[in-house]
Amino acid sequence: MADSDALRNTIQITSTGILVRVFVQPKARREQVVGLHGDRLKLAVTAPPDKGKANAAVIRLLAEMLQVAPSKVELLRGDTSRQKDLLVAGLSQEDVLERLASRVP
Repeated sequence: MADSDALRNTIQITSTGILVRVFVQPKARREQVVGLHGDRLKLAVTAPPDKGKANAAVIRLLAEMLQVAPSKVELLRGDTSRQKDLLVAGLSQEDVLERLASRVP
């Protein structure tokens, strides 16, 4: 389980939801939370970084982890980068931290 302070640094409260900063490893063997990568949550997805496939996989994985519909997760920045900022609507900071903490090694 991840250090709560380190995990807290991967998220930020905004006026429209919770911003989650992630680092993506595309074309992985399986979809999973790898851990922390600096001030970002490292996610591995099986999809290639081609035509938005990895972005869609990241949205699905984060939505699954946070137990929300994928429509509640929006890619704000990093469309073509491994570093992405995603906005999660409908959850409090504590909800996000609690749900992520149970999944981060």
